[in-house]
Formats: sequence, structure tokens, C-alpha cells
Amino acid sequence: MNCLQRKLSESLVIFDGAIGTEIYRRNFFVNASFEQLSVTNPDVILDIHRRYLEAGAEVLTTNTFNANARRLGKFGLADQTAAINLASAELARRAIEEAGRTGEVLVAGSVGPIGEPESPADTRSRASLIAEQLETLAPATDFIIFESLRTAIDLAAALEAVKRFPDLVYVLSFAVDRHAENHCGEGISEFEKLVATFPGPRPTAIGLNCGGGPETTLAELEVLVKKTKLPIVVQPNAGQPRGVDGRMIYMTSAEYFSTYAKRYANLGAAAIGGCCGITPDHIRELARTIKPLMRAEKQELPKIEAVGENLPEPVPVAERSRLGAKLAAGEFVTSVEITPPRGFDLTATVEGARKCFEAGVDAVNLPDGPRASARISPMAAAIAIQQQIGIETVLHCCCRDKSVIGLQADLLGCAGMGIHNILFITGDPPKLGDYPFSSGVFDVDSIGLVKIQARMNRGVDLGGKPLNAPTRALIGVGADPSAIDLEREYRRLCAKVEAGADFIITQPVFAPEALFAFLDRIEHLKTPLIAGIWPLTSYRNAEFMKTEVPGVIVPDSIMQRMAAAKSRDEQRDTGIEIARESIEAIRDRVQGIQVSAPFGNVNFALRVLEK
Repeated sequence: MNCLQRKLSESLVIFDGAIGTEIYRRNFFVNASFEQLSVTNPDVILDIHRRYLEAGAEVLTTNTFNANARRLGKFGLADQTAAINLASAELARRAIEEAGRTGEVLVAGSVGPIGEPESPADTRSRASLIAEQLETLAPATDFIIFESLRTAIDLAAALEAVKRFPDLVYVLSFAVDRHAENHCGEGISEFEKLVATFPGPRPTAIGLNCGGGPETTLAELEVLVKKTKLPIVVQPNAGQPRGVDGRMIYMTSAEYFSTYAKRYANLGAAAIGGCCGITPDHIRELARTIKPLMRAEKQELPKIEAVGENLPEPVPVAERSRLGAKLAAGEFVTSVEITPPRGFDLTATVEGARKCFEAGVDAVNLPDGPRASARISPMAAAIAIQQQIGIETVLHCCCRDKSVIGLQADLLGCAGMGIHNILFITGDPPKLGDYPFSSGVFDVDSIGLVKIQARMNRGVDLGGKPLNAPTRALIGVGADPSAIDLEREYRRLCAKVEAGADFIITQPVFAPEALFAFLDRIEHLKTPLIAGIWPLTSYRNAEFMKTEVPGVIVPDSIMQRMAAAKSRDEQRDTGIEIARESIEAIRDRVQGIQVSAPFGNVNFALRVLEK
């Protein structure tokens, strides 16, 4: 196993971002060779490497994308090919050594396409020019990454050069469009055939880089994962600016980038970094959020087994709560999601619950620290609402902040205070929120937590200790009908139901077809499903939901309707109309609706439920 294989097998690997655009940001213009700066201005290149290391990069890419004799020859530098490649590799090594991360961070030697000859006198083959670059670069780096392979000609030249280096560790990275094709109609399928029939050393990984930005790269990745069994390296660029309310805005903020990185990781990407326009700030956000998240998701769960025999059967669903009684009877239920406040004043939250109660809503849904934010305890909000208003709550219970001891204490507290409807979720890691220095616990995930509550419903805790009486929690779980990896989502939902889930609440539904397909797939589970509905408040809100909220699909037809509504009031009314239409379309296929109160606006949610 080579060093790159080993690193990819251990965990998600963070690559660095762009070199060329970072050089340009430092006032070096494109009429000069950026690669020559490794010799003439080494401190500039060293500083870029240092910043990526500080951001959390685990692979540094050399400043050698165009460091072949043909590209350098345009600047009269062909005779410096070896010197430039060697200097570039040494600068990456030096940055790693200075940071004390030798052996921890790898150096990738960047090799770009050779390009067309400038004159008839330039008769050297592409493969020979690549091989000349590799002679210096390969021994000085840990592996080679052939970047921005756009055509079968580029790929064939790279593979031909590789034949001359039988022990070469390398990655092939393609630059294609959202259909995983180039402008000639060649695509991943053709490229993969060339790789599969190549008689020389196999690549360690396949990559995607550049392209049309994070969203386009996601579409490319969805194609590539079905074509290869090799590890995949994903390095999108910053994309193109988009028109928003008359302004041209680059959507690829660091947070936006990390949102898509989570999607890449869920699809199976083994490594993630960036290409043109992706900065150390983007990589920092990536390392800050995605690495801890993937560790949490891969964490082994404690084995939870039945303890003892003849445990009492749980209280029937119909007897656990009013919500449970309606679900057991097959009646349609409604709920409104209200996020608890950041402060401790519950006046507005309780008043919102009162409006829901007066409108005939069955329950108020209370999230637990969404996006790892610090808010008042949802249990405190649930107690206040139930005692002061009388409407039932659906309390979120997430695995992020407490050990199994603290979680069990909370579940017993819910039982003691009459909070019987609980939605079990894994929760967002702290690194995604306002407190990245906080530690996530994640003793269990939502599946494990459901198992614990199911045991408590039979009168014993996780350790097998008997309770003075069985709890009677109505166990809810989440589901995402539009998940990128639907197989994984399906498997996990089946595991949740097997563990003891009594009902399901979905992510917001904008595309009924996706929900219907998911319902067909899980029909055998025979578990009541409550569909989530998010009423769009504006075109900008729709854009955010479409591009930045994982698992949410907002069809183009809805985007067009929101864009056609000119004023804010018109957009709000259109959002309500779309939400009502969604409910009408899915009502006969689900057992309930949960409407979110966007930005805490309960009146907005209740307008959606008006008959």
C-alpha cells in the first residue's frame, strides 16, 4: 500500500486549494510564468503553502501545473523545466517541515495538459513532454496528480508517459461539465474505458477538478461514483457569479463550499480540496466542519442488546400521547416547527404555541440546537408550552452534546414531565456552528438512541437497570426523501424502524415525485410518515434552500415562480401558495404535515394550514 492509499483509507483527506488564483491575488499578472515564481519569488509560493497548511490541508500541490517545456517555452523558459519543477517540490516540502508536519502531509506533484504546439518546429509528443517533467517531479513528491484532463488525447498522453515510470503513484483528475462530458461529447465513460484497458501501473485514485463550481461538480460526482471503484478526489473551482436581486454574487462562500463538501463526502468522495478561486479560507472551513463530521458518522456505536427475558411489552402507541392516538387511528395530523430562542425569554415561543393551539394544530415541534447553535433548552420550552398552553410538543433529542448517561437522564426527565413525543436525531457537529472549539460527544447516533428509548419503554435502561416504571415515549425519527445517497438513507431508516421508531418526519418537500418514490420504497415498513413543508418567504430564501441546504430539492419550476413574483409581498404569497399546493399533492400519501415557521413567523406557517 503506497502512502496515498494509506491516507485515503484512514479518513477523508483534505487537499489544498488553488495556487494560480492565489498568485494572481498577490498582484502577479498572467503575462508571466507563475511557475517561474518558484525560482524567482519563492517566498510568495512558500507563503501560499503555509496558509493552506494553517487552514488544515493534508496534501499540498506543487506550483507546477504548467511546468512542462512547451508551456514554459512560451516565456523562453524551456531550459529551466527541471529547475522549476525541483524548486516547486522543495518549497512544498519546506513548508511542511517548518510546520512540523513531515510524514503527516503529502506533496502532490501537479501536472497539467501539455497544450498545442506554438510552431511546426515543436514536434515533441505530449507524452515525451510529460515524461520529461515527471523525471524531476516524481522523485521529489509523494505522488503525481494529472489535473484538468479535458480530452481523451490529454488522458492518453498522460498514460503513455506513466508507462515509463512503473512505480509511479498517481491520480487522474478530469475537468468535465455537469453531464461528466467535455465539449466534444467525450466523458467519464470513455475516460474510464481508457484507464481500465491501460497496461501500465494503475492510478491510485480518480479525481474531478475545476468544472463549473461546487454544484456542477456534484452532478459530475454522481456520474463518476457509478463508473469507478477507485477512491475519488473532488476539487471544484469557485464557479461563476450568479444574478441575485440585480447583483452579480459569487455564491461560493466558505460555508457554501463546505455544504457541498458534505454532499461529496456522503456520496463517497475519499478526498476533497479546491481548484481555481478556492482559497485558504475555504479549506479552513472544510477542515473545520467536514473532518469532524465524517469522524462522527464513522464512529462505532456501542452494542445495545436486550438484557434479561420477559421484559414487559411497551405501552401501546395509542396510549402514549394524543398524537400517538391519532397516528394509531390513521388520522391526519398537523404540527408546526418553532425554533426555541437564543435567549431565555420564552414569551414569544409560548405565544406562538398558543396560536397553533387555537388554530387546531396537533403539536408544536421543537428543534434542539439546529446547526449547532446555542439556544434555550428545548425541554424547557416544551415544559412551558405544555403547562401553559396545553398543546402537545414533539421534542427533538440529539446525540451531539451529551453522553449516554446524560441522554438517559433527559429521557427520564421527559417521562417525568409528561413530554411523550420525541424525535431522535444525530445532530449537527459543533464544528458546523458558532462554537467550533466545542467538542461533540456522539456516544451514539439516532439509531442507537432509538434503541435506548425503546428499552426504556420496556422498563430497563441501557445498562439493564430496571426503571420504577416503563417510559411511554412515542418515538419519531427523521428521513430525507431527496438524499444524495438514497441507498444509505433507506438502510438507515430501516434500521431506525427496526430499532423501535413509531413515526417518521421528513426534510422539507418541494418535489412530490421524490417523496412518492421514497414512500414506495419504504411501504413495507408500515410506519406513519409526516411530511415536512417549508413555505418559501422570498426568491432569495428559495435560492438558499436550493443551493445551500443539503437534501432539499427545489425544482426549477418553483424557482421560476418565485422569480416572477416581483414584490416581497408577492413572493411571500407565492411561497404560501406553493406550500399549499405541495400539501394538496401529497396529502393522500402521508399521515400528516409538519410546517416550519420560517424565521420564527408562526402566522406564516398557520396561513399554509388554513383551509
